[in-house]
Amino acid sequence: MTKRFSSPRLVVSAKLTTLAQTAFGAAIALNLWVNPSLAGDPFRDREPHQIGDQTEAAFKAIFQQGNYPAADRYLEQALSKEPNEPLAYAMKASLAYGNKDWAKLDTYSQKTLEAGQKLISRDPLRGNLYTAVGHFLEGAVVISREGTVNGVPQAFSRLRQVYEYLDKAEAISANDPELNLIKGYMDLLLAVNLPFASPDQAIGRLEQNAAPGYLVERGIALAYRDLKRYPQALDYANRAIKTTSDNPEIYYLKAQILKELGQKEKSQQMIQEAIANFDKALTKKSQLPGDLVKQIEREHRSAVSLKNP
Repeated sequence: MTKRFSSPRLVVSAKLTTLAQTAFGAAIALNLWVNPSLAGDPFRDREPHQIGDQTEAAFKAIFQQGNYPAADRYLEQALSKEPNEPLAYAMKASLAYGNKDWAKLDTYSQKTLEAGQKLISRDPLRGNLYTAVGHFLEGAVVISREGTVNGVPQAFSRLRQVYEYLDKAEAISANDPELNLIKGYMDLLLAVNLPFASPDQAIGRLEQNAAPGYLVERGIALAYRDLKRYPQALDYANRAIKTTSDNPEIYYLKAQILKELGQKEKSQQMIQEAIANFDKALTKKSQLPGDLVKQIEREHRSAVSLKNP
């Protein structure tokens, strides 16, 4: 355990809130949409866990459709009908983070942790997993409230607890797809930012044991983008588009990759294709958070400025 944290604290803490959004607002789970009789489990096509139909619908709205208003409506129903499901609170925390609503982020981070702890007695795997997620989100709250400098010691302590509970979950079922999706995203984040970590090992975890496929592919595309390995990033973004063609966020990701690759290769064709993908993402801006729309619009203008007269 100790050697995991031998890197500078600032490197880890500076990325803590980013992972909260990526892993849950942007990246925790899945494409294997199963029949409601299978407990509303979006992670497993066999031996499903009891999660809940409203939570599953919210999950699908965010990660498959990129429709945040619809997800919020489903989550309100989930909190009423499925009040013991920690994934619902984690997604509410993610939406609060995206809206920069720090009070709600604090509230739903605590509720994620509480629901995860309560779940341990009847579902030890998911209980330990979401206790880890709850500690992670509370670390994000600390960074948001205290800032990087003042929040580092507390956030670093939370990160130790995250891996303590992830280890407990892994001891129960090392190949579980939900566990490997969440842990894979966390490991990738560290791997692309720490010089001694291996992103290939994190990518292998996602490819071999995580599900659903489109979030695996999206996570790997994000990792390759951050590693500046743009051809591989583009390949995985295209794979994700095949199964989430209605999600504007995946077109935004593809546009980012094409823009960087176009600049690197001095390709006007790629720049033009990047602009087209930014445009495609913005056709559904009404279903995305306002700050995200502004960011896409800024990057779109930047891409347009690269066009030759």
